[in-house]
Amino acid sequence: MGLETTVKRPIINTRDEPHADPAMHRRFHVIVGDANMSQLASFLKLGTTSLVLGAIEAGGLDGLPEIADPVREIQEVSHDHLLQHRIRLSDGRRMTALEIQDYYLEAITAAIEAGGLDSSDGGAEQVVHEWGRVLNILGDDPLSLAGELDWPAKLNLLEGYRRRGNLDWDDPKLALIDLQYHDIRPEKGLYHTLVTSGRMRTLVTDEQAEEAVLRPPEDTRAWFRGECLRRFADSIFAASWDSIVFDIAGRDALQRIATSDPLKGTKQHVGAVLDRSKDAAALVDALQPES
Repeated sequence: MGLETTVKRPIINTRDEPHADPAMHRRFHVIVGDANMSQLASFLKLGTTSLVLGAIEAGGLDGLPEIADPVREIQEVSHDHLLQHRIRLSDGRRMTALEIQDYYLEAITAAIEAGGLDSSDGGAEQVVHEWGRVLNILGDDPLSLAGELDWPAKLNLLEGYRRRGNLDWDDPKLALIDLQYHDIRPEKGLYHTLVTSGRMRTLVTDEQAEEAVLRPPEDTRAWFRGECLRRFADSIFAASWDSIVFDIAGRDALQRIATSDPLKGTKQHVGAVLDRSKDAAALVDALQPES
């Protein structure tokens, strides 16, 4: 754990920055794995973390394997492309990363079946399905996931370049390829080359991604922020996680609308108010009638 996010990279960032009412919320900021390009890897990372946290809150994950030295082990696992490294637990046992994930998968599946986790939207089942499928394949033939996960894809690319160029593993050319895989520019990044050539699975289309940039999910406060920017951009002075600041002509002071409650600002909550507001002034007056 640590407060920094750049020079020193902890697994969990503990900065007191909840982006919400600090009396009600705290942010569990997991920053490891930010370099993922694979859509499936990101889906599983976010989905499994959400399910695990939900199960812990519901009291459904007792007796979890406790890793004795998480920092050392995450380094060891990240270099273990054969998936054979046995992680030392606090009780003296040793388990592979796959065995630990199998434990979590079984516990989460049991929590869903017992009704301890909300699976009404089908998202939990999709995560569990992909999670189990990927773990089974990793246990049998990891490189067969080169078209779905980042590390097998990169290893496959690096092995190909190394063989063709008769290169040693410490050759700078391989280090460049390692970095170029993650280049987010579509015309430069090797990941994007794999996608356009049909060699990497995606979960959403480019059109869906572009639409999501402009239209956040309707059941989040981001929907309200996005709609304000879309409708009243000329009257907005600043926008952040926890507020939108309006600069309205004819008013001496800036007008701040708080968005510190992550459960408010949804379309259901404020959609009608937005539709009734012909301009930013009308919206501010509707939300802050005392002003």
